[in-house]
Amino acid sequence: MNQKIYNKIRTLVFVSLAVIISSVSCNKDYLTPKPLSFFAPENAFIDAAGFDAALVACLRNVRHEFFGDGNPMITELIFSDVAIEGTTDKTGPAMDLPAQILPDACLNSTNCNRIGWFWNENYRRIRYASVVVARIDNAEYTDEAERNHVLGKAYFHIARTYYRLVHQFGDVPLVLGETTSPKLDFNTVSRESILRKCKRDLEFAAKWVKPEAEQGVIGDVTQAAAYHILTKVNLALGEFDDAIASASAIIDDGAYALMTERFGVDAGDDTKDVIWDLHQVQNKALPENTERLYAMIAREGFEEDGNSLSSMMRQNVPFYGNNINTPSGKKGTSDNPLGTAGVEIDLVTRYGRGIGRCRATPYSHTEIWNGEENDLRHKKGNWIEMEDLVYNHPTLREDGDEFYGKNLQFRSDDGQILVSDSIRSWYGWPAYKLYVPDPNSTKPAGGRGDWYLYRLAETYLLRAEAHYWKGNNSAAMEDINKIRNRAGAASLEIGDVNMGAILDERARELYYEEPRKTELTRIAYIYAQTGKAADNGKTYSMDNFSENNFWYDRVIEKNAYYRENVVAPHYTYRAAPHIVLWPIPAAAINSNTQGTINQNAGYPSFKGTIEPWVWKDGDGEGEIVPN
Repeated sequence: MNQKIYNKIRTLVFVSLAVIISSVSCNKDYLTPKPLSFFAPENAFIDAAGFDAALVACLRNVRHEFFGDGNPMITELIFSDVAIEGTTDKTGPAMDLPAQILPDACLNSTNCNRIGWFWNENYRRIRYASVVVARIDNAEYTDEAERNHVLGKAYFHIARTYYRLVHQFGDVPLVLGETTSPKLDFNTVSRESILRKCKRDLEFAAKWVKPEAEQGVIGDVTQAAAYHILTKVNLALGEFDDAIASASAIIDDGAYALMTERFGVDAGDDTKDVIWDLHQVQNKALPENTERLYAMIAREGFEEDGNSLSSMMRQNVPFYGNNINTPSGKKGTSDNPLGTAGVEIDLVTRYGRGIGRCRATPYSHTEIWNGEENDLRHKKGNWIEMEDLVYNHPTLREDGDEFYGKNLQFRSDDGQILVSDSIRSWYGWPAYKLYVPDPNSTKPAGGRGDWYLYRLAETYLLRAEAHYWKGNNSAAMEDINKIRNRAGAASLEIGDVNMGAILDERARELYYEEPRKTELTRIAYIYAQTGKAADNGKTYSMDNFSENNFWYDRVIEKNAYYRENVVAPHYTYRAAPHIVLWPIPAAAINSNTQGTINQNAGYPSFKGTIEPWVWKDGDGEGEIVPN
């Protein structure tokens, strides 16, 4: 089933990495390549297949954002309204954001956060794809369409990556073309002009990248994916009519439709539903799945790197195997599998061995579901509450404890709290989305399985947002209700439509799919650029963006941990307005000795800034010029 792209990635990834490393290996400044001599790229980049091999490195890089222990997606979520870092047993994890998130602090480790990963890997991905752009005419093609399909895929990877960078870090260096010698003179380029280049390149990609059906593979860049990220870029530029048009190009394409009927591996199980089907990893790449715009492929056989393991259940599921006692005062739970350590009630195979690293906020696990009793996304079985688990510790059985096999309780009948660490160990989660079979582990953490990068449901919500910005709440309501009604939720009325309704629906539908911090920062920029009043009645300006912005106000309103400064064993949870943009890693700035990369406002090294340069359209890649 769809084995072509699977085999292609396995066989070409090592070749692609050798090619790319030889052409664009970097030194300590994270942006400067240092060419090696053991491989000659000109011998590989001779046809479309050679360039596809190079772009496989980009596909692999994208997957690593979502998969693996302490994966970077967690950092996107904990800098938002939907989650916090829940690892309470050690120092390092990002909780006190103003104190810990500094340019020269730990920014790239599972023990702190992955901000530095985004900086390093995003620029690596840009370099990988830029080699293809620079050498595109050094090869032979069957026709112009084949050439432009390859070029469009490279443009997609570059534009998608810059879209993320400018909403994570703001104004950043723009790299044009292939860099073949050490370069120490990068300059900051304005966010808006980078987005202008992204739009130009994505319009080319949307024209030339083939639809998935024509490619005959699943797991590569598609025309729909190009239109999807173009919609986000159009929104970021404030070009809302264009955003509606690019989203509609997907929605109105007969190849795509929301999944509303049962399908896939559990289609015959009457206890399940279409929401369950949609998110099972075995179903995401099925031909009948008309909602998939771009899926990342990761299956058994991808043993070449640890990041092909999703680790979803380890990262996101509560640490239920510890910290929970019975009302009789005994240790209540075990995350050992059936038949080990005396366990006869197996929780871990079904739920995974969670550690509560990506801890959902009360807004995410409770508040957005209030009044949504018919929503399949929160239906019992799809959604797991802690009270659905039972006391299973074998010593309870051995002692004849009355609570053995009974449902967990947060409090005893006399009001005593039974959970010693409720941050890590007590909250609900979407099992329909996070359950990834892990057959090779005795304590399943989340195995290999395909994952959505882009899905039609988000396209509808992006178009709804564009309608909202234009003041067409009726059209926005229709798009939001497409998603709600598919999930069995009641329709919104026109008076319900605002940015909060859009963001709430994104939180319900796109958990662990959308880069939440990126999207909130994009929306913060739009509010600041347009002056449109937010739901809270406030207006914002670019003049003091790092001091007063929608990102911060939304996070403080919805994330109770940052709002109430909840005290954990090692830190107090805090946020600050300037963290709307992450700090540029100090090493990138300090090693760039012949140019200037600006630090973002609010951080200690905010000094020596320059007026950002701008990208100017022109022949080829255009040029970067002083503003």
